[in-house]
Amino acid sequence: MRIIAGTRRGLKLFEFEGADVRPTTDRVRESMFNLIQDFVRDSVVLDLFGGSGALSLEALSRGADRAVVTDIDARSVGLIRRNAEKAGFLDRMEILNESAASYLNRTAQKFHVVFLDPPYNQGLVRPTLELISKRDILAEEGIAVLERDSGDEPGDIMGLAVLKQKKYGRSCITIYHRGDKH
Repeated sequence: MRIIAGTRRGLKLFEFEGADVRPTTDRVRESMFNLIQDFVRDSVVLDLFGGSGALSLEALSRGADRAVVTDIDARSVGLIRRNAEKAGFLDRMEILNESAASYLNRTAQKFHVVFLDPPYNQGLVRPTLELISKRDILAEEGIAVLERDSGDEPGDIMGLAVLKQKKYGRSCITIYHRGDKH
């Protein structure tokens, strides 16, 4: 796993050992960033279910101003911190050992790009999208970028509208923007 583009292009990131974590592949991450490239520069990013931190680190490498990363697993938080330090982005990141729901319920901050890459098929997709909408955390022109299993369809989310969607094997990338609240 590496940073694909930007100021840290080619930097190899630390990865989890074992098969209990499913990182976004380089191919899917590259395709995802091709879809959202116009939203990343100078943005404030929220990376929920941070894992290794690869999504927020990629965004910072491509010109995002700063990132907030959450993960409920202390091992993930340690790995994110190691990767942020290796990339030289630790000063531009807030790394929290906290669940996505807990953070969304307490933050008043607005974000330009929100990444959601929850564990597949664990019932986290819809409730997290609903919280993003309910708590109104997307900036005016902000987007939420969801990576999910193709079978874990969240359906319509009040307050969010699908901007783009692409399928890559088992993974599906859906990009939402602020929609009608009615």
